Amino acid sequence: MEDGAGRGLECQKIMDGKASDGNSLEKSIPSCCLKARASVPEFEAKCHSTVVSGWFSEPRSCSDKDGNVVYFNNPMWPGEAHSLKVENILYKGKSEYQEILVFESTAYGKVLVLDGIVQLTEKDECAYQEMIAHLPLCSIQSPKTVLVVGGGDGGVLREISRHSSVELIDICEIDKMVIDVSRKFFPELYVGFEDPRVKLHIGDAAEFLRNVPKGKYDAIIVDSSDPVGPAQELVEKPFFETTARALRPGGVLCSMAESMWLHTHLIEDMISICRETFKGSVRYAWASVPTYPSGVIGFLVCSTEGPPVDFMNPVNPIEKLEGALKHRRELRFYNSDIHSAAFALPSFVKREVSFLRDSSTPAQRICVS
Repeated sequence: MEDGAGRGLECQKIMDGKASDGNSLEKSIPSCCLKARASVPEFEAKCHSTVVSGWFSEPRSCSDKDGNVVYFNNPMWPGEAHSLKVENILYKGKSEYQEILVFESTAYGKVLVLDGIVQLTEKDECAYQEMIAHLPLCSIQSPKTVLVVGGGDGGVLREISRHSSVELIDICEIDKMVIDVSRKFFPELYVGFEDPRVKLHIGDAAEFLRNVPKGKYDAIIVDSSDPVGPAQELVEKPFFETTARALRPGGVLCSMAESMWLHTHLIEDMISICRETFKGSVRYAWASVPTYPSGVIGFLVCSTEGPPVDFMNPVNPIEKLEGALKHRRELRFYNSDIHSAAFALPSFVKREVSFLRDSSTPAQRICVS
């Protein structure tokens, strides 16, 4: 931006408003930019003179008495934060495992926060819930048995229920309070629990998986929080080994796999472990979720040895499943085009993971294009 806060703010969408370009020619200015120009920065805001208040925040990290850095946000993404204006605190409590917060935001509706980390918002939860469920389930023919690890808000269950071929949906959630909070504040997600095919198990998922019969599930969906605290073991090799054991030949896993902008090292570690553990295909996909760190989230999809799985081209397209597009509620994000496009990766990601390709063993090769 050049001379002041007003320059460089014009977006491409033309709405109401006029302004001079300096040559006595009027050009349209969208109302959103007019509003920004007219706004007065908050009284105590510390903003650069050419930055509109609210676009950037002053870092507030400090050190405790022992000299350890205390982050104003999560240390998994130090130095950055996404601000949501809080209209009203709806719930604040602490379970055996984590702090739980629900608030009403200005732009994204109700927000669920666990240990200070945004888990979902009413506005953009569709992207995450739909992708993590349908990427695996639309990649195999007629899935019948599905396990959800985590997912206590019910959103993944809601999406699985679109698949009429499914006969059993087990869910293992460690924190019952998450379920109770979802029931009260997020009924559009909790509706997933109302499906009669759902069987709820409260407890540790790793222990649960160790006790299920070998090859029980067609698909396992790991809807975990970030790999800190109780979710740490869900990205470690022993958990992936028990997961692979619980899948039938040609069965599929879909796990949340962080942001390619922030956590390439974690993605590399997860892919490396899954290459050793699963004998079919291993792929990385991603989707845009504005309220997650960096605005994107990744998914690791894997298949066990058996009938080959082509994750990029859904063999069980959602559009051909009777009633699936509007079951419970209309699909908002996922479709078969989005499914295939999710596996198209930026060049820097291909470079970061290219060393994992193994042309001598095609069945285990990591495909990133």
